[in-house]
Amino acid sequence: MAGTLLCNASSASAFLARTSSSKTSLSLPLKPLALRSFSPSSRTGFFRIYALTSNDIKVGTNIEVDGAPWRVLEFLHVKPGKGAAFVRTKIRNYVTGNTVEKTFRAGSSLEEANVYKEVKQFTYKDGSQFVFMDLNTYEEIRLNAADVGDRTKWLKEGMDCIVLFWNGKVIDFEVPITIQLTVVDVDPGLKGDTAQGGSKPATLETGAVVSVPLFINVGDSIVIDTRTGQYTSRA
Repeated sequence: MAGTLLCNASSASAFLARTSSSKTSLSLPLKPLALRSFSPSSRTGFFRIYALTSNDIKVGTNIEVDGAPWRVLEFLHVKPGKGAAFVRTKIRNYVTGNTVEKTFRAGSSLEEANVYKEVKQFTYKDGSQFVFMDLNTYEEIRLNAADVGDRTKWLKEGMDCIVLFWNGKVIDFEVPITIQLTVVDVDPGLKGDTAQGGSKPATLETGAVVSVPLFINVGDSIVIDTRTGQYTSRA
């Protein structure tokens, strides 16, 4: 045994000496990484690595399907008694707004949509276009009335909004979840009115009409939840 070890050590030393003198470098075969793809972040210049599977799906996940960006609205992991497991989803197309149901095989690879968000300030309306500005670069982004939709009733000049980009293009925008707006038209409140005493319609400075408690008057500043369009409190 000792002779064998000595022989192996001697052979190894001779081999290293030969490789050192010939300045030959060893290259060991490496197993490829199980990463599907990577691409540079369009804003930072750093590389983002995408390794998404259907098992990672959750509400809010952004995926690419048929070359378009989609947002997951609902999902359900299903393990049937027979057959392969799958993930049933409801997804919304960022570009068209269409909502569809789609099923993915459990563990199947997916492309993550490179959707990113930036804060832009709504500055003014120019005809049928809504102008948003980056306060750092002063770059303007314009959205058509069709792109804004019924969210125009919440837009107020100077409001910070979230603009969504995909492949360098604007695909959507989000207003804040809660906003403060002033009541410009409402029936006057009556003495003794309370928050539990009923409600009445009120017109806000943006033109939106919401139900408010009976004690709210013209000039009051109120807080609105833009997800539901409901009054939440006085500001």
